[in-house]
Amino acid sequence: MTAECRACKAGLGHCHGTLIHHPHRRDECTEPDCATPDTAHALHIDCGAVGCACASADAVSAHRVG
Repeated sequence: MTAECRACKAGLGHCHGTLIHHPHRRDECTEPDCATPDTAHALHIDCGAVGCACASADAVSAHRVG
């Protein structure tokens, strides 16, 4: 058993960080200096999940489900 993920083993471009979606700002990744496209992140969350102030009730992310 190895510690490498499937995407690493396959040589696919990806990021192990979490992409945080903001309603009125650019999305950000938890990995410093990440240049990976948004679609190559396995985990996406709304900024309210991390206590961001821009996640007020009137600011709805296009990525929010439910």
